[in-house]
Amino acid sequence: MTDRKKDSVITNKINKMTEKEKCRQGLLYDANYDAELLSDREKAKEQLYDYNRLRPSQQEEKMQLLKSFLGKTGNNLIIEPPFACDYGYNIEVGENFYANVNLVILDGAKVCIGDNAFIAPNVGIYTAGHPLDAEQRNRGLEYARPVTIGHDVWIGAGVNILTGVTIGDNTVIGAGSVVTKDIPSNVLAVGNPCRVVKEIK
Repeated sequence: MTDRKKDSVITNKINKMTEKEKCRQGLLYDANYDAELLSDREKAKEQLYDYNRLRPSQQEEKMQLLKSFLGKTGNNLIIEPPFACDYGYNIEVGENFYANVNLVILDGAKVCIGDNAFIAPNVGIYTAGHPLDAEQRNRGLEYARPVTIGHDVWIGAGVNILTGVTIGDNTVIGAGSVVTKDIPSNVLAVGNPCRVVKEIK
């Protein structure tokens, strides 16, 4: 098969995909005008509206709503409101998950977080990215890459974790960091861009 024919076959396959399928394949997809994705995000907003307005004493209701809303959870999790995300079903968290106020997760792609994660206030985890080309952006196109955070990780206040990043086990990300690349296990990493400054033994 010639390169031109191969390209034609690939293009035909892509054209037959739904926008959600394109997103899951890491391709450019229509995030802003596709009816299915708009409906999914509206459903998430309705659930978040309810969650963020529960009284502090309604711990059991909070837990049950999170478990019905997120893609996968352990038995013990706390996310202090307000909490915001795009879909919810792309978020997977392990046991003993704690996130302080103002956690934002843009979960166009999977966000997988291990056991014993501790997330400070005002943290953003972003799987979404946008083309540099203005015409593509204006058409509502974007892409999504998964974010993976290991076990026993502490994310400091005001940290931003960008698309496609993996953070290893037993790592600490210092407050205010912007994580643009993978960070290994067993380290303290800080800064903008975030980089390793110390090994944790």
